Amino acid sequence: MNSDFGALVGGLRAAAWLRAPVLALLSLLLPLAAAAAPECRQMSHAGDAYTVCTLRADRDDIRLWHSDPDDRLYGGFTAIDSALGAEGKRLAFAMNGGMYHEDRRPVGLYLENGKQRGPLVTSDGPGNFGLLPNGVFCIGDGTAAVIESRRYAESPPKCRYATQSGPMLVIDGKLHPRFLVHSDSRYIRNGVGVAPDGVTVHFVISENRVNFHSFGSFFRDVLKTPNALYFDGKVSRLYAPSLGRSDAGFPLGPIVGAAEPADQM
Repeated sequence: MNSDFGALVGGLRAAAWLRAPVLALLSLLLPLAAAAAPECRQMSHAGDAYTVCTLRADRDDIRLWHSDPDDRLYGGFTAIDSALGAEGKRLAFAMNGGMYHEDRRPVGLYLENGKQRGPLVTSDGPGNFGLLPNGVFCIGDGTAAVIESRRYAESPPKCRYATQSGPMLVIDGKLHPRFLVHSDSRYIRNGVGVAPDGVTVHFVISENRVNFHSFGSFFRDVLKTPNALYFDGKVSRLYAPSLGRSDAGFPLGPIVGAAEPADQM
């Protein structure tokens, strides 16, 4: 055996000897990456301020909550966080996740862990919800999407969780056709957009009052989401422990958020 060949064999043996501990280390690190906390940050655009919390549907445990197994309304972030304790988890992020009636029933389609609580609505109507096109936020197995409601009706995707709201903010890269640049209808607003990869999800709440055109433009021009959906205004609230934030107020209907292990650092 010449010296070069001997060195090669020795290197291969060393690599084989090191492989097991390296793989063991990776097996410890990968779950930590999979359980990473949502990234929440402050951003601005055209003089308006926003808080953006970005999650990944292929990594984060994104869910919708409305009522517990006994059909008691959660209504807020604290109740959901307490319920997650039974699973050894806690609430990592949340915001109101769709419009609701006075009794807190969801307006339009609502699907929670495969159980449908409300029907899909594709007809126009009063208020922001009926300002067609409206849409559905769908959480699948490792994927997410914002889908225009009539497209959803034509070919329903497989969603574990889904909430219908309206109007759509961005539709195939274009703003909703009814939005006016200088509209004086300004509120604290929140919504969701999904990146072209189908896994990166941006949840946004404005920090000052904005109109629909400004809000939609933030999703289109800054976050680059081809489709984005409005959740609500006036009642918009955020739970983001990483920012030390837990907005209080009267009981909510649907709530969207993410769960993480309770012992996560």
